Amino acid sequence: MNADEWLRTLAAELHQRRVAADAARHVVVEAATHLREDGRDPWLVLGPPGEYAAAISESIGPAPRPRPGPVRLHAQGITKRYGRHTVLRDASLTVRAGQIAAVVGANGCGKSTFLRICAGLVSLDTGQVTVTGRLGYCPQQGGTADFLLPDEHFVLVGAGRGVARGPARRAGRTAARQLGWEAGGDVLTRHLSGGTRQKLNLTMSTLSEPDVLLLDEPYQGFDHGTYVNFWDQLARLRDQGKAIVVVTHLLNQLDRVDLVLDLTAATRGERA
Repeated sequence: MNADEWLRTLAAELHQRRVAADAARHVVVEAATHLREDGRDPWLVLGPPGEYAAAISESIGPAPRPRPGPVRLHAQGITKRYGRHTVLRDASLTVRAGQIAAVVGANGCGKSTFLRICAGLVSLDTGQVTVTGRLGYCPQQGGTADFLLPDEHFVLVGAGRGVARGPARRAGRTAARQLGWEAGGDVLTRHLSGGTRQKLNLTMSTLSEPDVLLLDEPYQGFDHGTYVNFWDQLARLRDQGKAIVVVTHLLNQLDRVDLVLDLTAATRGERA
């Protein structure tokens, strides 16, 4: 790892630890100056960038989080049955601007159904859902067109908001780059890998600049690096004031969310 790569990794680690942007820039500039003057391998001079960032974060602390804003999603008493089978019973969730909520639970407990109800794609039997603002939705699978290019997906999303083709393509490619994906090129969507198609799904869900973002296990097929980029992107969107609901079965990331709704109880007749 050369000095430039070490510094880029340091900047990413500082961002992940929520060090204030101005402070992080100052740390990176100082580190760059020190490395340039020393001339040796940065690992010998300053050590692993992750450990260096951890020490900096511990000494100055993370940037203060803005307080949550107004309620963007309010789901109250959601019950859904298919024939005699109750998928959800009395499930409730309230998410404010600037919050991430995780929906968790055992397989078959209705996590995807709950999200689809919140998105208005599935009717409910009892209860009420109120969404304030523009809504974005990323399904667990599907949502892309096999014989379109990624750029053409971006153009279609942009057309729905009155955005011209060029700016829509650029916005899509910029959003995709945050997931480590260079989306340009002439490869049809049907030839993309499953993980890359899911990156396309996720990118499209953010292009409409939603106030409420609903994500149904959107990381399927992601490698570790993209998975880390995904959670970093959610943190950025939260800091921009988005209300985010993500269905997940990976409980190791729950320290990065503000609310947790466990739907396991909602399938046993208990209050969620």
